[in-house]
Amino acid sequence: MTRHLRWGWSRVAIYGALIAFAAFYLMPAYVVLFNGLKPFSEVSLQKMWNLPETGLSFEAFEKGWQAVAPNFIASLKITVPTALISSFIGSINGYVFAKWRFRYSGAIFLLVLFGLFLPYQGVLIPLVQVLVKIGLYGSIPGLIITHTIFGIPITALIFRAYFVSVPTDLVEAARIDGAGFFGVYRYIMFPIAAPAFAVVLIWQFTQVWNDFLMALCIVSNPKDAPVMVAVNNIANSYFVEYNVQFAAALIASAPTLILYFALGRLFMRGLLAGAVKG
Repeated sequence: MTRHLRWGWSRVAIYGALIAFAAFYLMPAYVVLFNGLKPFSEVSLQKMWNLPETGLSFEAFEKGWQAVAPNFIASLKITVPTALISSFIGSINGYVFAKWRFRYSGAIFLLVLFGLFLPYQGVLIPLVQVLVKIGLYGSIPGLIITHTIFGIPITALIFRAYFVSVPTDLVEAARIDGAGFFGVYRYIMFPIAAPAFAVVLIWQFTQVWNDFLMALCIVSNPKDAPVMVAVNNIANSYFVEYNVQFAAALIASAPTLILYFALGRLFMRGLLAGAVKG
């Protein structure tokens, strides 16, 4: 009885600590949400923790959407193709490095992973020069190609960690049956890679959607700039309606939250598969 009582109090303490940490972590979200639902007259530093006094107001969200709508669409045009293309390329690379042994494959894989440690700031000037020479500077396709290339190292790493868990005998049996390089990928690797694709899609979508530096330096037309640039422009105006800025920030963060909730279960399966079996 005493042991069960101690175990019960331990669980209460653990859950209490988790709830406290979760509440602390969600405090910024609370401030942004409820200040976005206030009229501008109620938004101040002294009242930022207070609930709306005159009821919920969605005027800030209407203004926020009007301010970032073109850029929101531009972000979709940039992020969706980038996430899909980089995921496909990463899956091919991960499949190669996991199941196809060739000379210097390990060294080549390390060189690919070296891209993970290249900061954007370090390659920004030569990157812009290359985009200018090939005629893609200042355009959405140029930004898509840039993010796709920068996404290859992490996507290849995640897919390799996942494909290592596939029995090599299964691949060899497919080769004996006449399946070639793409046949093995199409009929064996691709159908079982949904968890890995979920991890990579969420990762790439989040990284590209939240990008600010690359978008600011590569896209020249303000209407083609991603939504994060538009949210920042609201903050840098001479007169800032903070409730509108909060609402715009929530609008900008909505797609990544929706994607995570939609693919969250596959995301966890992919992470665990890569961690345990990779």
